[in-house]
Amino acid sequence: MNEELLNLEPKVIWKYFRELTLIPRPSKKEGHVREFMMTFGKNLGLETLSDDTGNVIIRKPATPGMENRKGVILQGHLDMVPQKNNDVTHDFEKDPINAYIDGEWVTARGTTLGSDNGMGLSAIMSILESEDIPHGPIEALFTIDEETGMTGAFGIKPGQLKGEILLNLDSEDEGELYIGCAGGTNANMEFTCKQMEVPPDHVAYTLTAGGLRGGHSGLDINLGRGNSIKILVRYLWHAMKKHGLQVAAIDGGSLRNAIPRDASAHVVVPAGNTGDFEKCLRDFEKIVRGELSFTEPQLKVTCDKAEKPAYLIDGTIQYRLINALYGCPNGVMRMSDAVEGLVETSTNLAVVKCGKEKISVQCLMRSSVDTAKEDLGNMIQSIFEPAGARVWFDGTYPGWKPNPDSPILKIMMEVYKNKFGKVPQFKALHAGLECGILGASYPNWDMISFGPTIRFPHSPDEKVDIKTVQKFWEYLVETLKHIPVKE
Repeated sequence: MNEELLNLEPKVIWKYFRELTLIPRPSKKEGHVREFMMTFGKNLGLETLSDDTGNVIIRKPATPGMENRKGVILQGHLDMVPQKNNDVTHDFEKDPINAYIDGEWVTARGTTLGSDNGMGLSAIMSILESEDIPHGPIEALFTIDEETGMTGAFGIKPGQLKGEILLNLDSEDEGELYIGCAGGTNANMEFTCKQMEVPPDHVAYTLTAGGLRGGHSGLDINLGRGNSIKILVRYLWHAMKKHGLQVAAIDGGSLRNAIPRDASAHVVVPAGNTGDFEKCLRDFEKIVRGELSFTEPQLKVTCDKAEKPAYLIDGTIQYRLINALYGCPNGVMRMSDAVEGLVETSTNLAVVKCGKEKISVQCLMRSSVDTAKEDLGNMIQSIFEPAGARVWFDGTYPGWKPNPDSPILKIMMEVYKNKFGKVPQFKALHAGLECGILGASYPNWDMISFGPTIRFPHSPDEKVDIKTVQKFWEYLVETLKHIPVKE
C-alpha cells in the first residue's frame, strides 16, 4: 500500500512518510508510533528515551568539525487528526492511511492524510539517519497528543533538553517562517438532560446538515466555511417555534480543533405540521446553499422519516439548549491590528453530544491577545449559564510572542535567500504550536516553525504539495549547516 510514494523526491523523506501512513496514530493512541520511533532510534545506535509523559527524545552527536555549534532541537508531534468522510469505512486505531499521488499533491482516500505532522517527523528521521549531512548536536523531540491537548509539550520539564535553538517542523506554508502563534482555551458546557415522553400523533425525522468542507479551526477559520452545528441549529430554532418541533438528540462535530462538517438531530413534529415542516426545510436548504455557494458547494440539509425515539429532551431544556447554541459565537471575532491578514481572536463551536443524562457542548477559543480570549470566554459563559448549563474552561495553552529580532530568524532568512533567490516571509499563526508551551519552560530558546505546504489539515481534503517537500528538505539541511557556534 502507498508504494507509489517511494518514487517521489526526496526519497528518504517519502520513505519514512510512507511508513508513518501504515501506523495508526490518532491523538491519545500513539502507542504504536511511539514504539516505532523508539526502535528507530535504538537501531541507529543513538541515545533514545521516553519521558514520563510519553514523549520520545533521540540524541545525535555533532558531525566531525561541528561540535562547537549550538545544540538544535528538531521537534514534531507523533499524533494526527482522525477525520473521514461519512461514506468511508476506516478505523483510525487499526487501519493504515490510504495515501496516493494526485497530480502535484499527495492526499488520502476519504480520510485525513497525516502530513500534519508526518512531514516534520519524516524530515527529523531523515536527519537522524543521515551520514553525510553536516550538523551540530541534535536532539529530536517527538511529542504526543498535540492535536487534542498538547499533553506532550506540557509534560516537557526544564532541564530535560540541552539545546538552545528549537526548529519546530509543524507549519504549513513553504517559504514562510513562523515566529509567533495564538494561545487557546477549551470552553465546556454541560446541560443536565431530563426526559419526557413522545406525544401521540407525532412523526419522527432525522435532520442532517452535511457535505461541508470542514478544516482546521485556526488556519481555516477565516475562509468563511459553514459550521454544520450552526446550520442545523438555525433550522431547529425556526422549526421549534413555527412547527412545534421537539428534539430527542442532537449530535455534531468530533474534535475541538476541526470545523464540524456534519451534524444531525433526531426530532419529532406534530403530524398535522409535517407538510409545512418539510417544505420549509427545502426552502431553508436553498437559502443556506445560496449564502455559502462559493465556500460550500456540496452543502446539504435533509430530513428523512425515522423511527420514533424512546424519549424526548424536556421541553424547557430543549428551548434553552437550542437558544444557547444559536446564540453561541462562532468564527472570526477580530482581525489583528498588528499583523495584516492575521486573525486575532476566533472561536469554533466544535462538538455537541447528547447522552441520556447529559448534553455536552465544546468550543475551542483562540487568540493572540489573552484578554480578548478571556472576554470571549465570558461571552460564551454569559449565554450558557443563564440557560442552565454548567460552564468550565480547561486546556489553556499560551501563545508564542513574536520576536522579529530572533538570531535564528535572521540566519534562516539569509539561508533561504541564498538558496532560493528570494527572501522568505515571517509571520505569526492563528493556531496553536507547541512552541508557546515549550518556550515557557525554556525561555532562553530561539525558535522558528516552518514546513512544506499543506492544505486543508484536519479534514479529509488534507494534502501536501510534493514540490515543496523537496524545498523544505533542502532548506532544513542548509539551515543545519549554518547554525552558529556556541558563545
